Amino acid sequence: MSEMMEQALEVLREKIEGGIDGVAKFDIEDEGAIVIDSEGARLGDDAADVTLSATLDTFRDMLEGDLNPTAAFMSGKLKIDGDMGMAMRLAQIFT
Repeated sequence: MSEMMEQALEVLREKIEGGIDGVAKFDIEDEGAIVIDSEGARLGDDAADVTLSATLDTFRDMLEGDLNPTAAFMSGKLKIDGDMGMAMRLAQIFT
């Protein structure tokens, strides 16, 4: 696991404080995937209600608060497949 993925897991675990309703996956290009569910955040490629795909740079910018997830989606930097309502709720963890 890369250092960035370890850092991303740590940040996401703090932001979600225990878990979310449903299953979401962040697919990070050339790095792997992080799954978030009621048990928290972990590396994995499980089936999900929504999958958010981005490059490492885009994901890092969102985690650091330098890029709004909605702006990333509107500019094509973030792709969403699945439950758009859940994706919109997830955007709140990045603020």
